[in-house]
Amino acid sequence: MEHNQHKQQSVLFQTSKQKGNWAEKIACQWLVKQGLTLKQKNFYTRYGEIDLIMSDSSQLIFLEVKYRKNNYFGSAEASITAQKCRRLTAAVETYLLINNYGNNQPLRFDAITVVPAQDPYLDCTINWIKNILT
Repeated sequence: MEHNQHKQQSVLFQTSKQKGNWAEKIACQWLVKQGLTLKQKNFYTRYGEIDLIMSDSSQLIFLEVKYRKNNYFGSAEASITAQKCRRLTAAVETYLLINNYGNNQPLRFDAITVVPAQDPYLDCTINWIKNILT
């Protein structure tokens, strides 16, 4: 798991959708700085949504982005349940089929969590959890 403090202007959110969009934007920007290439955002299927689809030099990376203001209802990491993983897998299969990727396409499932930082000079902490389905 990689961990990074990230400075981003504080934003007041009206809805959970706005929180999610902000977290996805921050995560995407941070991942591009880590060397990944954005393929698609918010791929919707009947099974659910893939937040970010990115790639590195050797594989496609499907990312679940989670935002948590605090851990009162559990950590962002804990919110990635077995059911969520099953839905993500079905959504990825749909993406691969629609985009004509073969059965041997190297891929990985990752998660990015965005949580407010404890440091008053930083607004969020980003955790990159690789291979969430292994």
